[in-house]
Parts: sequence; structure tokens; C-alpha cells
Amino acid sequence: MKASFLWRNRVVLTSLLMLLLAAHMLTTGVRPNDPTARPGEFVMGVLSPVQGGSAHLVEAAHDFWHDYLGLVAVQRQNQQLRAELAHFENDRARLAELETENRHLSELLDVREALGMRAIAANVIGSDATGLSRTLILSEGSSSGLKPGMAVLSNEGVVGKLLSTSPGSSRVLLIDDHNAALDAFDQRSRVRGIVAGVVDDGLTMKYVGRTADVRPGDPVVTSGLDGVFPRGLLIGQVSRVEREGPGLFVNVAVAPAVDFRRLEQVLVVKDPPPRVVAQDDNS
Repeated sequence: MKASFLWRNRVVLTSLLMLLLAAHMLTTGVRPNDPTARPGEFVMGVLSPVQGGSAHLVEAAHDFWHDYLGLVAVQRQNQQLRAELAHFENDRARLAELETENRHLSELLDVREALGMRAIAANVIGSDATGLSRTLILSEGSSSGLKPGMAVLSNEGVVGKLLSTSPGSSRVLLIDDHNAALDAFDQRSRVRGIVAGVVDDGLTMKYVGRTADVRPGDPVVTSGLDGVFPRGLLIGQVSRVEREGPGLFVNVAVAPAVDFRRLEQVLVVKDPPPRVVAQDDNS
């Protein structure tokens, strides 16, 4: 193989050798017929530039390979660090989620203790996507002792009541559904009314007399007279009072205290509310 290569390139190699010899004689002053020039010195003089160039090439190749290996090591280390960072971020996200869940559950337990009634926490696992009704699906059902008609609360206020149950889940009718209604009163003035859902417009407080003392910003709470919700639970705040137009009653808009779109955990009250004696405070 080597002999074949040398034979094919004999002209080029011969020319290269002649050029090296000529260059050496020009730079060193050595003449071919100089009897004082020893053959060994002549050959070494010719090969020295070649050896020097080869040494530089070897050194450059070594440096390049060393830099390449270093770059590979750095890239490998970067990949490992990125993987560790992603794992750390994932763990941190899970920890933050657990802390949020624990805080919500702790707040629900505070609500249960304040009520002094039997209640069970449940996760929100679904919602009605048809737009025909305003309902949520809970992770607890009849196997946990839940029944239709039970009150559903959050740490912010009233959510709704159970509409139906199955062994492993239950459906909640939200208070802003157009079929929902609960007895309530203005906490400041004690004026009573019926809070009902309005399609795409929150809540309204019905049957409030035109001369009743109801103002924007007033808290609206449950009266406990409907047999579902305990007395004094926050429903929302009066957002608008419209007294214009004919009729016996004023139009009272109520902003819900609960953001139903962000609900994750709720509290279902198992015990019926204490009996409350009605008082006619509406005028």
C-alpha cells in the first residue's frame, strides 16, 4: 500500500525533496561540490525545518484535542446542571402546590370550627362546560355521607348546595345559577331579601322595598331561614342599587364573595342549620 502510494506520487515527492535541498543550500551557503560539507550535517540541515514544522503541528493538534475534550466536558457538565435545575424546579413547584393545598385546607378547618357543625372537605374535580347551568363536581359523594340539599362553603363565603350525589362524587348548584335562591339580609341595615343568580351577571337581591336602606358596599349574608345555610355566612357585597322606574321593589345587584372559577377545595356541611326565628326587617 505504501509502495503504491510512493510510486503514484513519485514526481511530487521528488520535486518536494529537490525544493527542500535547494532552499537549504540557499539559506546555509552549502554547495553540492563543497568537500568540507559533511553528509550528516547536510542531511540534518535539510530535515531540521521539516522536524520543526512537524513539532509545531503535533503541538497544535495536541492543544486542539485538549480544548475539544475540555469543551465536551463543559457541555456534559452543563447538561447535568440543566437536568438538576429542572428537577429542582419541579420539586419546588410540587412543594409550593402542597403548601397552597395545606393552607386552603387549614382555612376550611377554621370555617368548620367556627360553625361548630359536622362538615367534610372535598376537592373540585370538574365543572359544567355547557353553559346551561352553573355547577361543580366534587370528589366526595354519598359514600362519605353527602346528600342533596347540603350547604357548600369556601373560606371566602357561600358556594352553593348539593344538587345530586353518587357514591364517589357529587354535583353542586352554584348560587349564581339562575335556578338558585337563598334567603339573605343586608348585614348593616338588616334588610331582608332573596338572593338569586342572574345569567352572566352575578347575583341580585330580590324583594327589597324601594325605601329600604340598602347601599353599595353593604355585606349581604345568609339569614338561616331557608333550612340550608347557617345564619351569617357571607354571600357578597351590594355593588349597585337602582331605584329608578316603576314597581314596589328596588333592583339590588350583589357581587359574589367567592370567585367560583378559582375554587379548588370546598367544605360540605352535613348538619342542618340551627332553627332561626324570622324577623320582618324589610321595608
